[in-house]
Amino acid sequence: MKKSLLAAALLSGSLTAQAADQGAANTLAPVIVTATRTAITVDDALSSVTVITRADIQRLQPISVADLLTGLPGVSFAQAGGLGSQTSLFLRGTNSTHTLVLIDGVRIGSVTAGLASLEQIPVEQIERIEIVRGPRSSLYGADAIGGVIQIFTRHGVHGGGLVPSLSVTGGSHGLLGSEAGLSGGDAHAWYNLSLGGQYTRGIPACRMGAAEAMAGCFVDDPRNDAFRNWNGAANAGYRWDNGTELALDWLRSRNDIGYTGSPYGGNRAINEQRVLGARLTFSPLQAWQVTLNAGQSKDLADTSYQGSYYGVYYPRTPTGYSDSRRDQASWQNDIALASNQLLTLGVDYQREHVSSTTAYLASSRDNVGAYAQYQGTFGRNELQLSLRRDHNQQFGNHNTGAIAWGYRFAHDLRFTASYGTAFHAPTFNDLYYPPFYGTPSANPNLKPESSRSVELGLAQKPGDWNWAVNAYQTRIDQLIVLDPTQNYVPFNVSKARIRGVEGQLGASVAGWQLQTYLTLQQPENRDGGVNNGHLLARRPERTARIDLDRRFGAFGIGTTLYAAGRSYDDIANQHRLGGYSTLALRGSWHFAPSWQIEARLANAFDHRYETAYYYNQLGRTWYLTLRYSPAMQ
Repeated sequence: MKKSLLAAALLSGSLTAQAADQGAANTLAPVIVTATRTAITVDDALSSVTVITRADIQRLQPISVADLLTGLPGVSFAQAGGLGSQTSLFLRGTNSTHTLVLIDGVRIGSVTAGLASLEQIPVEQIERIEIVRGPRSSLYGADAIGGVIQIFTRHGVHGGGLVPSLSVTGGSHGLLGSEAGLSGGDAHAWYNLSLGGQYTRGIPACRMGAAEAMAGCFVDDPRNDAFRNWNGAANAGYRWDNGTELALDWLRSRNDIGYTGSPYGGNRAINEQRVLGARLTFSPLQAWQVTLNAGQSKDLADTSYQGSYYGVYYPRTPTGYSDSRRDQASWQNDIALASNQLLTLGVDYQREHVSSTTAYLASSRDNVGAYAQYQGTFGRNELQLSLRRDHNQQFGNHNTGAIAWGYRFAHDLRFTASYGTAFHAPTFNDLYYPPFYGTPSANPNLKPESSRSVELGLAQKPGDWNWAVNAYQTRIDQLIVLDPTQNYVPFNVSKARIRGVEGQLGASVAGWQLQTYLTLQQPENRDGGVNNGHLLARRPERTARIDLDRRFGAFGIGTTLYAAGRSYDDIANQHRLGGYSTLALRGSWHFAPSWQIEARLANAFDHRYETAYYYNQLGRTWYLTLRYSPAMQ
């Protein structure tokens, strides 16, 4: 590796707290912490990693996390309507519950449904995102079959002084959004506080004909579904001269979205994400760093239909609630054995709890996991080994492991090979949701899912160019799917197989910044039954994305072309979702120090398409943003 793993270990606490301090982390290759739970550069990762920085976010001008990530290698989304609607992420063809999502190191996601509500994460509060593809259960435990996505909120920086920020956005469908913040720091401390909001009168969630087809919202209603969001984020930290560091992070985001006429989604849904984390790092010895983390994430949900409130679609009083909560803590030790050799030992604790007027048969469960990881470099060879044992209160013990090897050839050409196992435990909804008006909705006989993945990769960065190719295969036993013919009751598919190839090519030529991504995959049911060989639902076989940008002095222009092949909405492959493409155009004008105007036209050719059966997607839309940020001097 390009720097000793001892230095990486000593940096890991600081980088976890600050995502990437605006300095050496952005020189040459960005420093990441998600792939190994220690600080390494992207070039040193033995896994397939993508990093989205704040500069990328401002250049691409997205209005949501899905808007930002769609088309990246292995990444696809299914969205049940317009802005703010339920959004499901599929990473490398695995289920939407197979991607572990962290915010500032804290695991998020509904305990009941098992999904991370990415539609509730305000993109203006994000500093950077690290996407690690491939199994990571040997480091993080359950859910990381497809990979891990970590979102870092915006932070102040050391020595930054008081730095204000402001943005105001308007656009199609009555869109209005804003964000205002203050951040800064001195030689020891950093801090940030920001508030934001977003409103749109929206679009109809379902296209006409849904009632007759018994799909989507199951009703025909041409009225728009309005969406509102209020959000806030705060963090602070202090680093002593001896390297000891204490950091606190907080995020709260509240969504209010209407569902006109829908008897299941109600007329109104109020969902809220709350994330709180604390972190302490210190070094008892020069070669030993300890990191202590504690956090809590909450996913709160309220729905109402014609003035009556429902908790997870179940009648209740207006003061009722559905409270999904994760309490979590970890103890990690990074020990430098020698130059370029690092041993990591840790223990994680997690308690999942459901508090709801819906009478779940069980409402809480604990999980304790212990893990060990070794990273070493021997000449041109790089090695990573990891093992983990989890004890789940309901499903007993699970052992997972991974091995990765990399070799550096001449001319910065690098080959990697890896193998890993992972698992996922059924959610509370899967197991315990009570019958819906006498019809079963859950399956208490579900088995945990387990997977085995192998991956080969080749990458190179010759000068102003960079390219990478990764081929992988994942086999999943007891895959959990929903049966639409049986009231969407979950059941296990004995075997599924996902094969894929991901490619990316980037270049900086004559002032133009080009980045292209291509994903080819076969996410198939392989249980030998009537659906054998069918594609898994809502996962396109092919996706491609091209980003092209350039600046001309104070002006910037850019475009993004995204294309997706066909997919199906059901396991029987009866409801086909056609392929489609969208084109986005963007421009910016840096008209004064720290001030910029940004304009974007999304889906410029107004293509009509669906990522979920009978659910509408946004057509041609425009956005205009006025931004103030001293970082744009």
